[in-house]
Amino acid sequence: MNVHTKGFSPPEKDELAWLGTRPIPTKPYYDPEWYADEIEAIFKRSWIQIGHVCELPQPDSYIVRELEFAGVSLLITRGSDGEVRAMHNVCTHRGTQLVDTREGTGRKFSCRYHMWTFSNDGNLIGAPDFDRFNVEKSACAIPQVHCGVVAGMIFVNLAKGPVEDLRSWLGDMAAKLEETPVADATHLTEYTYDIDANWKLTYDNFQENYHLRFIHSRTGIASIGEANPFGYPSAYGFYGPHRTQSIWLSPNPSFTPLQWLGVQRSCKALAVRGIDPVGSLMYLALFPATFVFASTQQPFSHTVYPIGPSRSRGVIRLYWTGADASPNERFAREFSGMLLRDVHSEDRSVIEAGQRGLSSGALEHINLQTQESLIRHLFNEVEARVLAFRAEREGGRA
Repeated sequence: MNVHTKGFSPPEKDELAWLGTRPIPTKPYYDPEWYADEIEAIFKRSWIQIGHVCELPQPDSYIVRELEFAGVSLLITRGSDGEVRAMHNVCTHRGTQLVDTREGTGRKFSCRYHMWTFSNDGNLIGAPDFDRFNVEKSACAIPQVHCGVVAGMIFVNLAKGPVEDLRSWLGDMAAKLEETPVADATHLTEYTYDIDANWKLTYDNFQENYHLRFIHSRTGIASIGEANPFGYPSAYGFYGPHRTQSIWLSPNPSFTPLQWLGVQRSCKALAVRGIDPVGSLMYLALFPATFVFASTQQPFSHTVYPIGPSRSRGVIRLYWTGADASPNERFAREFSGMLLRDVHSEDRSVIEAGQRGLSSGALEHINLQTQESLIRHLFNEVEARVLAFRAEREGGRA
C-alpha cells in the first residue's frame, strides 16, 4: 500500500471520463420496484460479507446471521475439521429455526419442536420415530449456502445454483484484502445502526470525502489539511465491480487532547507488536455494499444491508490483533471504537435528510463531480445488473 503523507495530487478528470458524466436518476434511490429488483439481481446473486473467522475461534463454534433483505436466518459453523460452512438456520422437518442464540459452540443442534438433531455440518443425525417417515436421513440435511473466506472475512452467496467462487469474484481485490490488518485479526468489536435511507444513499456517504470538513469538523479528520481542505483521495482504482481509493494523510492532523491521547496509545500498542502505526489509509470497496478501511491504527469494515426501499442497516466491525495487553491498550481500543461511532453519528442525520429529499420526488436527477467517482461507479454497476435482470425476466416470459 502506498503512503500519502506529503503533498497532494488528485486524479485528473480525464482519467475518470470512462465512467461518464451524466446526471444520476433519483428514482432508484426510493422506488419499491427498483429496490425489489436489486434484491433479486444483486443481493441474492452476489457474495455478501457477514462476519470474520475470529468470531469462530475454535472447532464447533457457530454464529447466526439474519439477512432481512432475503428473509433468511443463516447458521455459520466451524466444524470439527476446521472448515467454515454456512447453512440455513432451519429444521428440515417442519421449518422451525434451530438456533435462537447469536453465537456459541456445539457439535450438534436439536430442534426444540420435535427434537430432530443435526451435526454442525448440517447432516441429520437422528429424529424420534424416524422410521415412520418415508424419507432417508441423507435427504433431510439442512440446505447449505455458498460460503467462502478471504483475508479472514466470511462471505456467503444465496444463489441456489452454481456461482463464481469467492476469490474469482474478488479478483485482484483478494490479494489487496490479504495485505490489510483485517487478515490477521483475532478479535473484533461490532456495532450496528438502522437508518431511514436507501442502502446506496447510505453507502455513498462513505464513498466520498467532499462532506468531511462540513459534517466532521468537530471530530477531526486526519485526511484534511491545508493542501487538501476537502480531504480528497489521491488515487482511485477500479477492479470489475469493486473499487479502491488511497486516502491522503495530513502531516499535521487536528485532534482534541483526548483524541490525541487515544491515537498515541493506539500507536504505542501497535508498535509493541511490531506493527507500523503510520501506514497509509487504503479504502477497499467490495461490491455490492462492503468497504474495508485498511488503516494500521484502526482497521474496520462497514457493510450496509438493505432493509427496504428507504431503510438500511450498517454493521461496523473494528478489528484487533491480540488480546488487550494492558488497561491503557484497552482504553485505546474502546476510545477508537467510540470515536468512530461519533463520526458515524454525525453522518446519520444528513443521510436521512437526503433520503427525505429524494423520496419527495422533487428531483429527477442528482449531479456528481469528479471526486464522487466511486458513487458513479457503484450506480453504474447496480444499474447494469438491474437492467440485465429485467431483460432476463422479460425473456423468460416470452
